[in-house]
Amino acid sequence: MAVSSKHLSAEERRLVTVETVIELAGEQNPSEITTAAIAKRMGLTQGALFRHFPNKDAILQAVMEWASERLLSRVEKAVDAKSSPIDALESMFMAHMEFIAEYPGIPRMLFAELQHSEETATKRIVQTLLRSYGERLNCLFEQGKACGEIDGKLDNEAAVTLFIGTVQGLVMQSLIAGDARQLCQSARKIFAIYLRGIRSVL
Repeated sequence: MAVSSKHLSAEERRLVTVETVIELAGEQNPSEITTAAIAKRMGLTQGALFRHFPNKDAILQAVMEWASERLLSRVEKAVDAKSSPIDALESMFMAHMEFIAEYPGIPRMLFAELQHSEETATKRIVQTLLRSYGERLNCLFEQGKACGEIDGKLDNEAAVTLFIGTVQGLVMQSLIAGDARQLCQSARKIFAIYLRGIRSVL
């Protein structure tokens, strides 16, 4: 869908660019998305696009920054809405699934970017995201131990790795199947199995 952006502010046009790239990534191989294709989808010339981003790498960086901020914000809202650490963990898990189902182009871009061996600004953003995500999980694990919901002997680091790995595995399966909707359909059942491994046995 072409986007009319003739009267947008610079910040609004940058946001529309990010949204356009995510949309395109959901339709095709992210590595094959060109600035010409982005500009065409937006109804702009490449020159107009480059007035807001110096190159394609800067666009990809902006996309990952946007995705990181939105995901963490959605996760925080999901967690804050629950008083129980266990319920907060499930809400966090489901919020992540719903985010990916809404924006399937984001993991496709992420997996494509992580195939590059060199260090990039985009990789650093993802590393920062994972650290923040892990810290939030660790906090919930500690709260769960304190109130007796979570096994006091739980290895937090391993539990963080398994939580994130479960999310990544489900996302990968949805990409292979070509259907992001299956994420939310199976996520609760998968989380129930995860929960059995961390819950305190009363």
